[in-house]
Formats: sequence, structure tokens, C-alpha cells
Amino acid sequence: MGGQYIGPFPLEVFYLIELLLVIFLLFVVFKRPVYEAMAFGFLFSIVMTGKYDVFWKALAYPATSSLFYAIFGFLALAHLFDITRVIEQVINFIIATVGRFRGGAGYVSLFASTFMAALSGSGPGNVAATGVFTIPAMKRTGFPPALAATTEMSCSSLGNVIPPAGSILLAFGVLDAVFKGALSSSTFIIGSYAVGLWFVVQRWLTLLGLCYYYKVSPVPPEERPAAGEALRQGWKALVIPVLIFLPLFVDSQMGDLLKLRLGADGAKAFSSSVLMFTPGLAAAYALIVGWKSMEGGASLTNLYERFKDSLEKVVPVAITIYLAYATAQVFAATEMKEVVQNWLVGMGLSRYTFAVVIPLLFMFLGMALPGSSQIAILGGAVIGAYAALGGNPVVLALLLPAMTGAMEGMTPPLALCMYTAMGIAGSGFWETTKLTLVWILFHLILSMILLAGLLPLFVV
Repeated sequence: MGGQYIGPFPLEVFYLIELLLVIFLLFVVFKRPVYEAMAFGFLFSIVMTGKYDVFWKALAYPATSSLFYAIFGFLALAHLFDITRVIEQVINFIIATVGRFRGGAGYVSLFASTFMAALSGSGPGNVAATGVFTIPAMKRTGFPPALAATTEMSCSSLGNVIPPAGSILLAFGVLDAVFKGALSSSTFIIGSYAVGLWFVVQRWLTLLGLCYYYKVSPVPPEERPAAGEALRQGWKALVIPVLIFLPLFVDSQMGDLLKLRLGADGAKAFSSSVLMFTPGLAAAYALIVGWKSMEGGASLTNLYERFKDSLEKVVPVAITIYLAYATAQVFAATEMKEVVQNWLVGMGLSRYTFAVVIPLLFMFLGMALPGSSQIAILGGAVIGAYAALGGNPVVLALLLPAMTGAMEGMTPPLALCMYTAMGIAGSGFWETTKLTLVWILFHLILSMILLAGLLPLFVV
């Protein structure tokens, strides 16, 4: 299949362009729900690529992914929080502490979600885990639903560029394979923190600008509870973020202890399932502390009736995420990775043109390929090509996680972070996509500036 071109694009890249056009046509022109557009897009990708042999395998793949079940669990957990009203107590405490600042709840999302994503290593999983707190808090403090969703989405994606994210170690391995001994692993980690810091600053400035544009005002003093009173009334509910954070922290920072206590297989099982059992743990605790606060009374019948209403909110988002996973598997079955590598090497770009084109290329590939796959397959090629053009290969290696894994969950149509945040915020696809493009634009601009060497990374 490789070697064929449609205009300037390899055939495999053209397939992705066609998929984007089809989904855009169905959603914007024919105004079909996004999950219908994704279902048709999956079928279209099978027919378009001719990969009929992977139909069932691709369709079944999301059912084998623990992350899919974790996202579904956290979406259901968000609705349970509404039923039991425990989330109101968490939000009241957030408002009491940061409500005096314009967009204060957004800053909570920026720092909390970035930190949590670095522990979990999963952008979509982190949106689900922290978004159930930060998104309602942002909406309560004046954020439009789409802005709340995209703020959480963009902040959660930063976990891929801040140690100890696995994509960083993968990028170092690629660099060391191409330029042996160019940098020690510890120095590379320090450089990764510098990259992460620049992107945190970028997220903060973008958030600040959007808060002014949407006229997000501080919460009026009369609507802000006293911090002490909010803590006294809601301390039981404030245990919930700890219940979600603690398993992730243990998995990330206490691997040796887990192996000692559970054995290597047990530690591996804990790590692979931590995002799955965490929403169940939080749900059980929320029911215990919020059982009597349910509207309609504390009974299993009332819980069932109220929870049943969540289906029309949770299921469409879950179907969209499921089909996005499946469609990505269809593209993984093509020769796209190898074709793009050959295409890239043969472009003959200048160093600065390269610094502009490469982030755009990875953004485009992130619509269909996981960030780790992009680094593993194309990392060596782009590092070598950049060095041949006179660029610093260390800089490119440091930026690989930002250009791949951080972008992967934000770029429609296969934007898992965006879909997950949409499901929690209750925002529409089109208005969320438009705001997502704003976050993507500034992420791309900073990637290009750093790749061109116009800002310091302190280790190179």
C-alpha cells in the first residue's frame, strides 16, 4: 500500500484527511450527533483503507482497554456526585479559596490536573478523575461549559510532558539510540521539567486571556462561603479527592513497595487496574457520606430512578470514545507510520521550516495515532533529520512528548480528552471544538518557538 501519493500527500495520510472531511460533513452539514458521525467514520475508514480483515479486531479493541472502562466509570461517577450533592461541598471549598480571583477555579484545574496527569500518565483518564471536581467548579464560577471542558482538557494533557510520564523516558531512549551519550537521563529529566514549565506558563496565559474574553468574573463576596466554614461543613467530601489521588500516587511513587508486598505480577495488576477501581472506591464513599442528601429521599429505588437519567448523558459520550479508539486501530493497521517516516525524510526542509512543519505534522498524526507510537516510529527519523539541518537533536527529543502525547487527546476527531471533558461539562461538540482549536493553536506556537531555540531549556 505504501508509495502512492495523492497530490503532495501519501495515500495513507490522504485517508485521514478524507475521514476528517466525512465527519465534518455529517456533523456540521447534516447535523448528526457526533457519535453517529464517528460510527459512520469507523465504517468509512474500513472501506476507504480496504482493511476489512481488521474490522472485528478494531471494533473489539476498546473493550480490551482498561482506560475505556475507567473513563466510563468516571463519567458515571460525575453523575453520582450530582445525585448525592457531595460535589457541592468540594466546590464550595474551592470557591471559598480561589473565588476572589478572576478564573480562579480554572487555576485549580491548571495546577491540580497537570500534577495528577503526571502521576497517572493518561490525559483522558486524568480528565475523568479531576474533571468531576474542576469542571463543575469552573461552571459555578462563571465559565461557559465549553471553556470549562477545554480548560480541563488542555491542563490534563500536560501530564505527558512532565516527569515521570512514560513518554519522556521513551523520548530519551530514542535520543540515546540515535546519539549515544548525548545527554544523561537525569539531565534529560531536568530539561523535561523546563519544557513542562514553559507549557504551564502558556496554559496560564491562554486561560487568563480566555477568562477576560468570556468576562469570567470573580465570585461576588456575598456568594463566597468563608473558608473555615466550608472546611467545617465539607471536610468529609474533601476526602474524595484524596481517595482518587492516593492510589495514583502509590502506583507512581511506590513501585518498589508494591512489588515487595504484592510481588511483580501483583504490582503490575495494581498498576493496570488503578484507574478502574478508583471511581468505584470514590462512588462508594460518596454514597456513604451523601446518602441522606439525595433529592427525593435516601432509598435504593430513588437512587436507581435518578441514576437512570444519566444514561442519556454518559452513553453517547462513551460510544464516541469507543468508536474513536476503534477507528485509531484501523489506521494503525495501515502502513501510515512507515510511509510518513519516508515522506518526512524526503521533504528537504530548512531548519526553521522544519521547526514549523514538524509540530503540525505530529498534530495531524495525533488525530489517529497514539503519542507513544509516533515517538517510537518517527522519533529517530525526526531527531536525525533535525540534526542534519543544524538543529539541536536534544531540543527535539525533549519536545517529542509535547508534540505527540500532549496533542493526541486534543485533536479532533479522535480527541479522547476533549470527549471526556465534554461529557462532564455537558458542552456541545461544535462550541467545544472551536475552543479546543484555540488551545491547540497556542500549544503549537510554543512548540515551534521552543523547537527553533528561541526560548531557553537550560540544559542545552
